[in-house]
Amino acid sequence: MLFIYRILINFIFFISPIIIIFRLIKKKEDFYRFKEKFCHFNKNRRNGKVIWIHGASVGEFQSIVPLIEKYEKKKDIAQILITSNTLSSSKVISKYKFKKVVHQFFPIDTSYHTKKFLKHWKPTVSMFVDSEIWPNMLFNLNKKKIPIILINARLTYRSFRRWSRFKQFSIQVFRNFNLCICSNLKTKIYLKKLGVKNIKYFGNLKFSQSESDRVEINDNIKKFIKKRKVWCASSTHNTEENFIGLVHKKLKTKYNNLLTIIIPRHINRIYEIENQLKQLGLKTHLHEPNKKISDETDIYLVNAYGQTKSFFAISKNVFLGGSLINHGGQNPLEAARYGCNILHGPNVSNFDEIYKFLNSQKISFKVQKQSGMLKILNKLLSSKKDNQKNTQNKIFLKGKKILELSFMEISYYLKT
Repeated sequence: MLFIYRILINFIFFISPIIIIFRLIKKKEDFYRFKEKFCHFNKNRRNGKVIWIHGASVGEFQSIVPLIEKYEKKKDIAQILITSNTLSSSKVISKYKFKKVVHQFFPIDTSYHTKKFLKHWKPTVSMFVDSEIWPNMLFNLNKKKIPIILINARLTYRSFRRWSRFKQFSIQVFRNFNLCICSNLKTKIYLKKLGVKNIKYFGNLKFSQSESDRVEINDNIKKFIKKRKVWCASSTHNTEENFIGLVHKKLKTKYNNLLTIIIPRHINRIYEIENQLKQLGLKTHLHEPNKKISDETDIYLVNAYGQTKSFFAISKNVFLGGSLINHGGQNPLEAARYGCNILHGPNVSNFDEIYKFLNSQKISFKVQKQSGMLKILNKLLSSKKDNQKNTQNKIFLKGKKILELSFMEISYYLKT
């Protein structure tokens, strides 16, 4: 199976120029930096210990920011290399003012490129976030005796079944991990069946909070939003924006000054979304801090990365997308951390344990149809109840404990 995988990944490498050109046209690649995926480095390794952390996209990176902050403070760490696959993640990373962090795009997983990558960076320890598993990289890290840790590990039942079909290959791959720190109990069970020996479970690292967590929003926007009856739909996917638009139209018959904020998961869809909403007869405004907002605006469309927390801070009620479609949902903890009530669809398998906790705190609500969304939102928008300070404190303490335990386990591999 390893032989077949290497044939396939080399074939992908062979056709990669076509893929890159297509992605450049779609503005999904950085014109100046895509070469990093072929190990053309524009950054140098510093002398001393280098921590390498790889997360595929924005969500994975944001979950490890508190961990990065802790390692930034350690004097014996010279550099923190962050790799990711997506352009959006690189843009979010660039907004943080880290002193030791350098970002590069993850190389294509051929044996040649992974060896070249490791020869250049020589990481002291390597960490992969969530479900990022790249066989050639893992095998070559193991050959160089570089510790490999899977942090905030998440394996769905579907992924587990796929790996289980190739049992010998799976064991070959997963036995490379020196440590797996799971985000949920199901993953712990799956990893054990796949042959991982050293497994820890403390809880989801997404409970932890960044020390530099700041809300930054233009005063004019804040004043405009404060005048309105507002709710927010975040991390929405295709078809969900249309659903939100229809809900807005019906709610507006009761709340004349209603404003709905939509923050799509993929901002490259922003004009497509704008057209959909205009067809519903709704007036939209694209997020531009210095542009005057019309009082007749129905939908405030956010077309920038890293803005969600700013809008959560001024919205008491948030719908989280990726949950009305078969996607598995999006992380609800950031909204809960700002004291928001959370609405979601039935498909939240990626965050089952988190939603169980939020449901126990009575701040999350499942909706399937427009009628259900209208009923719950009407109740929440009419309520004068303050945000959930008690829940916010529980999340903070839970996150602090998970972060400390994870940090201690990982630090063991940095002692040598």
